[in-house]
Amino acid sequence: MDPYIERILKAQIYDLVRETPLQYAPRLSDDTGQQVWIKREDLQPIFSFKLRGAYNRLRQLSPAQRARGVIAASAGNHAQGVAMAAAHLQIPATIYMPETTPSIKVDAVRARGAKVELLGDDFDTARRAAEHACQQTSATYVPPYDDPDVIAGQGTVAMEILRQHPGPIDAIFVPVGGGGLIAGIAAYMQFLSPQTRIIAVEPDDAASLAAALKVGAPTELPRVGIFADGVAVRQVGTEPFRVLQGKVSEALQVTTDEICAAIKDIFQDNRSMPEPAGALAVAGLKRYAERSGKRGETLVAIESGANLSFDRLRHVAERAVLGEQREVLLAVSIPEQRGSFLRFCQQVGRLPITEFNYRLTPGPDAHIFVGVGVPEREQQHRELVHRLDQAAYEIVDLTQDELGKLHLRFMVGGRVSAPIAERLYAFEFPERPGALLNFLERLGDQWNITLFHYRNHGAAWGRVLVGIEASDSTSLQQALDRTGYAYQDESDNPAYKLFLR
Repeated sequence: MDPYIERILKAQIYDLVRETPLQYAPRLSDDTGQQVWIKREDLQPIFSFKLRGAYNRLRQLSPAQRARGVIAASAGNHAQGVAMAAAHLQIPATIYMPETTPSIKVDAVRARGAKVELLGDDFDTARRAAEHACQQTSATYVPPYDDPDVIAGQGTVAMEILRQHPGPIDAIFVPVGGGGLIAGIAAYMQFLSPQTRIIAVEPDDAASLAAALKVGAPTELPRVGIFADGVAVRQVGTEPFRVLQGKVSEALQVTTDEICAAIKDIFQDNRSMPEPAGALAVAGLKRYAERSGKRGETLVAIESGANLSFDRLRHVAERAVLGEQREVLLAVSIPEQRGSFLRFCQQVGRLPITEFNYRLTPGPDAHIFVGVGVPEREQQHRELVHRLDQAAYEIVDLTQDELGKLHLRFMVGGRVSAPIAERLYAFEFPERPGALLNFLERLGDQWNITLFHYRNHGAAWGRVLVGIEASDSTSLQQALDRTGYAYQDESDNPAYKLFLR
């Protein structure tokens, strides 16, 4: 018997740790053609599985070690686990965390009574500082993943899954940072359910396990992305990698957009809001299901954590539709003349325009940044690009352009180079297909639109900013009234005067 099996079975953690539910995900199951189950580790008291390993490790300390205290390094969730476990056992705790750690996690650690030291941009910097502090003191270092007791604590997740789902499981998808969770799950599943495939899932910009599997040993990545901060680790742990040898079927990498789409999928199925690392497994499951072509498999994904800062929700929502491949981003050149905007929208047809950015510029052509919803994904994407190409529009597809998605879409605009008789209006459009086209057709093509900004935010009404060149305010007022949409004159807005006029 693998010694980890005994460690996992003997883990005495349930006076603090919860046995979390394994929930069926009907929407994900329908979308993927599989039987999808989600292990809800976001329902732990610290909203992450990390409590299991941290508490199991601290329970092994002698009374003398407990009196001297513990030190840990963490990007957030392990820190909360150590802080809560230490408070429960009345052990002094100091946690070293990267300065990039979301404030929600830092505040939670402090609230549980631990001392926090912030330094560096990533976990490895914090880890080195924590290890150095342990050398200078008699405190015990509590690793986030590179420790047998921590790995065994995380392995109790697999023990619960098999108890909660007695039928065969085809694959379990596990998020990977340092590798403690997948090592514990893999050790337990290979012994009790060897037919179940263990599939690792990592961000494509922090794939430390994939790099280690490629060369046969843990290897340090030159840099890691920090969007999924809970798994932003440069090198997979030595002990987890040893345990994983021969136990992992494959390591999948997913993009930021796919992670955001998975956050949305999980929310739609169980109304929880996982952090990016917490949605990794579902993102990998979706990629696997799309690639495999199989149907009816029983697949389990670990929803590993839900410590998502509220201010990240907007970014997640923006990128989720791109991860679902339901939005196309295009840079399009159209003639700088009256009616061009309307003719372009007629080419787009009834597809929903999700974003439109334009500012009057000198020269014969106008350059617009446009987002278009494509409910049928790749087919409508190709058809739209072909239709615009046939209409002789010069287009650049920015759907996969990271610079365009992160920055350029918000930077279109500025001032016009010459004075114009411009009026600025804020409109409310109903969020339904054809609302923009309907507005333009009712407004008519006799007006020169000098500025346009619109972004779908998922509400019932969209907010639209429109600039119109007009010397005859009475005729313009009549035209605006014909649109039937509520609007407000913002021509005297001080921000408009400072930045756009």
